[in-house]
Amino acid sequence: MADAQTLDVYDGKIDDYLRLTQAPPSKSLLAFIKAVPAGGRVLDLGCGPGLAAAEMARHGCDVEAIDGSAEMAAAASKHPGVTARQATFDDLPSQATYHGIYANFSLLHAKRADFKRHIQACYASLRPGGSFYLAMKLGTGERRDKLGRFYTYYTAQELKDILTQAGFTLTFEREGQEKGLAGDVEPFIMMAAHA
Repeated sequence: MADAQTLDVYDGKIDDYLRLTQAPPSKSLLAFIKAVPAGGRVLDLGCGPGLAAAEMARHGCDVEAIDGSAEMAAAASKHPGVTARQATFDDLPSQATYHGIYANFSLLHAKRADFKRHIQACYASLRPGGSFYLAMKLGTGERRDKLGRFYTYYTAQELKDILTQAGFTLTFEREGQEKGLAGDVEPFIMMAAHA
């Protein structure tokens, strides 16, 4: 179940979010694209305004992008080569469909009770050997930020355990800190894995 208050914030702050995310493609995004076979089918899960999806399309990927925010999905659909629609984490296909799934700071909005199920759905939606990228904020507990967005925080070890229990093989991880839309600098982790 998507959090309506979080989606309302993203719908209302799309211009701010676009300004915040305008940057050259990250090394992690380029590594994800490189790990996908040429012309491979990929899903940008929680795509925001579609900047990562657009980069995937520029590199020849067959890109599907979904976001719970109607405004974000509409913005993503404007990029050439990107098929975007409004959908939730519960709308993943149950069969092996994608060569890669890119979940960049999106699944952190899922409730703790639902997170493992979403990770298992990602695994089931990937073709054998498919690439999975996950970026999350580090910490503990569940809370809203000062904009009203809902977050669930995990430790690095918790995330590793959840991914390996779902069947993923971890291939890369990097921790850092970054300033987000709410203006706070928070620790994060980026992880790459394959099915």
